[in-house]
Amino acid sequence: MAARLKRSADGLLPAIAQQYDTNEVLMLGWMDDEALHRTLTTGRCTYWSRSRQEYWVKGDTSGHFQWVKSVALDCDADTILVKVDQIGAACHTGARTCFDEDVLLKDGGSDVPATDQ
Repeated sequence: MAARLKRSADGLLPAIAQQYDTNEVLMLGWMDDEALHRTLTTGRCTYWSRSRQEYWVKGDTSGHFQWVKSVALDCDADTILVKVDQIGAACHTGARTCFDEDVLLKDGGSDVPATDQ
């Protein structure tokens, strides 16, 4: 699997955390090979902090754990989808998700039909 991964120049992959039973998108984090390995083997999401330059396990300091239910790669092998059971807030601000504050478009908002790309 490691050979298939398409990492950024700094060796990272975006990892989307999604609530497994509701499909609610919770947050986006970054994983390198070691963070992905730890996530797969421990059952808890481990991310790479780009600002602190260190690994962090979701919930170790906040108590807001992410218990891994499944892990999948997208079709291009450049993004990871981690379905989790989120305990508490996913966002560092204390919000349930990182996508609650600035909604740019809600309920479609356009009469333009979607097209396949």
